[in-house]
Amino acid sequence: MIEATGLKNGTTFLSDKKPYKVLKYSLIKQGRGGAIVHVLARNLISGAIEEKTFSSNNKVEDIATSKRVLQYLYSDDKNAFFMDLGSYDQVDIPLALVGEEISYVKEGQTVTVLFWEDRALGVEIPPKVVLKVVDAPPGVKGNSASNIYKQAKLENGVVTKVPLFINNGDRIVVDTRTNEYVERAKTEK
Repeated sequence: MIEATGLKNGTTFLSDKKPYKVLKYSLIKQGRGGAIVHVLARNLISGAIEEKTFSSNNKVEDIATSKRVLQYLYSDDKNAFFMDLGSYDQVDIPLALVGEEISYVKEGQTVTVLFWEDRALGVEIPPKVVLKVVDAPPGVKGNSASNIYKQAKLENGVVTKVPLFINNGDRIVVDTRTNEYVERAKTEK
């Protein structure tokens, strides 16, 4: 059992006999009363995002999840397909469960896949990835003194705001949790 105050981001738990993964956690302390825990959680079966509220002294059942490293093969309209490099077994995960995270995984890349019993629940991606800018309008000279941003399309199809000095072909670091520009990637020699 997990105390409700232990439902931090990324924690998996069971509620109403359904597995959930915490996306956002907040603790609200009220005057003389007890604290209330609000979590925004993804239903790991349907992919729906739900808001759950618990009293701070409540407990929820934790679930035993396991992780396996699989190779990403491809996606179609409904599923993302992965392969176990040891047994060559294929695993498919509905796109509703992997959400936008799958856009940060390249074909042939290995990723950690979260399992509950024998069911694949989702993928774990690093918080920051390096991506190439494929379409960015040219910056205007003289606008470099302030933090002015422009729209840029990345190699994975995600559109994000980048500083004016970023050009087509540049490699940038992107925060996968917010889809935001972090910095220009260091060049490898």
